[in-house]
Amino acid sequence: MIRSKILLPLLALCAFAAPVRAADDDKVPYWASIDADVANMRVGPGESYRIVWVYRRMHLPVKVLRREGPWRQVEDIDGDKGWMRDLLLSRQRAAIVTGDGLAEIHAEASDSARMLWRLEPGVTGLLGDCQAGWCAFDADGHKGFVREDRLWGAGAP
Repeated sequence: MIRSKILLPLLALCAFAAPVRAADDDKVPYWASIDADVANMRVGPGESYRIVWVYRRMHLPVKVLRREGPWRQVEDIDGDKGWMRDLLLSRQRAAIVTGDGLAEIHAEASDSARMLWRLEPGVTGLLGDCQAGWCAFDADGHKGFVREDRLWGAGAP
């Protein structure tokens, strides 16, 4: 009897918590990354729409602007917009190096920290936490910290 008095309120709480979490997943815009070797961007949300871009780069960051069933309207670094299937995207955060000249990866989140590598604009990598203008960044195993202002895919979408 006591067990059912405890379990019923817990089950009710779980029932209310699940829709709240699902609603959070529906909020746009949000960052995503391409999670396929080949990903087609289409002019509309369906297989019958023509392909406008073919992406062949894993972990390329995109901004998800809208959702329509299993389709996501995305925007890439160049401002091109189109639709991709949700199966081609991951919520794993990624970023791409931008700006002029080489970007530095430092051992710690500081300009005075030891520099580990230099990255050319266009290099992509997995994005970790960003704090105080620096982001943890992993460019194919080259890990460290990059200034946030050199990364597209960091910050608020």
